[in-house]
Amino acid sequence: MGGMTAPSLDIVKPRIDRGLDDIYVKETTICLVDGEKGRLLYRGYDIRDLAKHSTFEETVFILIHGRLPKREELDKVRADLAAARPITKEMVRLLKEMPKDAPPIDVLRTAISYLSNFDAERDDASRDANMHKAQRLIAAFPTIVAAFQRVRQGQRVIKPNPKLGLAADFMRMLTGKRADKLSARVMDVALILHADHSMNASSFAATVAGSTLADLYSAIVAAIATLKGPLHGGANEAALKTMLAVGTPERAEEYVMDTLRNKGKIFGFGHRVYKTYDPRALILRDYSRQLAERGGQMDLFQVAEIMQETVVRELKAKQIYPNVDFYSGLVYHLLGVPPDLFTPIFAVSRISGWTAHVMEYWQDNRLVRPLDYYVGPTEAPYVPIDRR
Repeated sequence: MGGMTAPSLDIVKPRIDRGLDDIYVKETTICLVDGEKGRLLYRGYDIRDLAKHSTFEETVFILIHGRLPKREELDKVRADLAAARPITKEMVRLLKEMPKDAPPIDVLRTAISYLSNFDAERDDASRDANMHKAQRLIAAFPTIVAAFQRVRQGQRVIKPNPKLGLAADFMRMLTGKRADKLSARVMDVALILHADHSMNASSFAATVAGSTLADLYSAIVAAIATLKGPLHGGANEAALKTMLAVGTPERAEEYVMDTLRNKGKIFGFGHRVYKTYDPRALILRDYSRQLAERGGQMDLFQVAEIMQETVVRELKAKQIYPNVDFYSGLVYHLLGVPPDLFTPIFAVSRISGWTAHVMEYWQDNRLVRPLDYYVGPTEAPYVPIDRR
């Protein structure tokens, strides 16, 4: 052990920004998260206005093209996305060969990697080609997620209906029946709200992969892998599981207090950026109430409400408020969506933001290559294996 010395490098120890909290990696015109005022803007448009008036297809156009579309442009993007929604027999065969108990987010990651091999423009780095690939990816995600859900249930895969909007058609392909007006709108709004959120973990992963000049599919596979984690895309599933475990409104406050006393984590609360209510959570809270009232599940909604009130009351000094994950999982549950599809549905939406960020970064690309500060030994002697 005598040779295991600490570093003697003549450099001042740098500041380590754990989690890269205070590091900016690029300028952007895509998304603004105003954590102090609780605002979220896509290309300058307030998410509250989009949730009230827009559609996911229009949101896709805004993120990709940077502005509101004219009527004929919106009609075209709807038609183009609808035309690109069908998947091939080979893709369906791949989905059928996947283990039925495989996490759907893993299946989506594998499917997108597979899909790249059949895109003639995969390695074409021109902006036009990347715009085409982005559109095909955005269209394929809902069909793949819905198809695997049908396959693992032993049900017939349902082909897309180009006459329906993406959200409504996704629900039809998922459930086998046409969604009612409220359900279709709630899904559409949920997709709008999750479409982008600045330089989050999965968008950063896609950007890092893209910075190497890997193709767009590869960048998106990196994003899907990153989204899987329970601290990112998986948080809404964890939040719902907590609500279901609490069970009744009478137990909700006690659960929160016990968890806080034991320094446990309550999923769906707190955010790196927001210092007040996440505007997306407020919108989904209203929709979850409507769905709960319609479905006779107000007890579950009341569990969520009491949990929220208790956490905000107890942790207000720390500026801890519900984030989008707290209510998105509840909304999906009330729509009849299995919990392990929550993260893939997140991806169905966020693919629009991922592609926008990668293509924006490519406009002034630089390889992402951060530093790490070495604190290990510098003179460790090598010992032959027969002397160890």
